[in-house]
Amino acid sequence: MKRILILVAAIGLTGAATAPALADPASDLKQFQDFFKKKFQTVKFDDFANGLYVLPGNEDYLEQWKAYNEFPPYELGLANGKKMWETPLKSGKTFASCFKNGGKNIAQHYPYWDQTTQKVRTAEMDLMDCAKRNEADFKFLTADLGKEQGARVPLAELTAYFYSLSKGQRISIDLSQPGAVKAYEEGKKFWWSRRGQLNFACANCHMDLAGKNLGGNQPLSAALGHTTAWPAQRLEWGRIETIHFRYMTCNSQVRAKSLKHGSEAYNHLQLYETYMSSGLPLSAPAMRN
Repeated sequence: MKRILILVAAIGLTGAATAPALADPASDLKQFQDFFKKKFQTVKFDDFANGLYVLPGNEDYLEQWKAYNEFPPYELGLANGKKMWETPLKSGKTFASCFKNGGKNIAQHYPYWDQTTQKVRTAEMDLMDCAKRNEADFKFLTADLGKEQGARVPLAELTAYFYSLSKGQRISIDLSQPGAVKAYEEGKKFWWSRRGQLNFACANCHMDLAGKNLGGNQPLSAALGHTTAWPAQRLEWGRIETIHFRYMTCNSQVRAKSLKHGSEAYNHLQLYETYMSSGLPLSAPAMRN
């Protein structure tokens, strides 16, 4: 804890990453990605999709990660997701019927701005709506996803399979609509705002301290590439989880109150984070520390 407090104080005085002024998303994107290209000059752009393992000094973590990926622990969860995807719903249709191209090679555009509802839509939202339209009876349709792991994990597994159908596709988020830009700006504000007893912003951990240990546990990942792996399976969890659950745990770790799983604020944060990784290949589902 003493080390954490020292780092908190240092960041408060000398944080390397500073919030960009109100600007167009394309300018933000260049500034954001240039920050990491300069900070980690030996890391190839596409490799940022693989998380902390590619950062300098993390060679031991990289070797462990490669070993885990010989027989990926997430394969069981992915198989569960595939079964859900392929099993006919009460209507007789499958989840593929709800998506363009049967769900293949489209996840790189998520989350997206929906003009009809005037809201950001995530893959989880579209999968849940598909289940409702086809009269399916899944616990994740009515449960509190933040609290009920037994409901959230099946949704994460289903979403993981959906993303696996687009593995390798490069992230491309459409922010051409005014509503999309407004949601993006709100997500950006969340990303750069300090919160919790530790007074940390997302940027403090994943820009200022990217590649470094916080409290001696493990190196922090770089923000560039954050969303490419999710849904993901972390070693300490032993199961595939949603990116919103990761947001909730991050908030808890800085002693801030977690928001509701599926909240608009997290949707907007996910939009901002994903846009900041534009051009990177999707790697979900993936194994993470």
